[in-house]
Amino acid sequence: MIVLALLAFLLIIAIEAPGLVKKRMWRELIAFAVFLWIGMTLSVLQILDIEVPSPITLIEAFYKPFAEWLKPP
Repeated sequence: MIVLALLAFLLIIAIEAPGLVKKRMWRELIAFAVFLWIGMTLSVLQILDIEVPSPITLIEAFYKPFAEWLKPP
């Protein structure tokens, strides 16, 4: 199953990357690579049944002090 996922990502790269390189869109190529890498990593972790923590917990931890500060006494 991992091989199938990696083949799908390689197909996406083969379709999208040459156009970005040809047009010299280097920033977009870097952003594309970063998001593709994140997606590929999360996909492989999900295939391997490795639990990935939800990003909402980090967001809640960041904003909780502000929420407490804004609460009326």
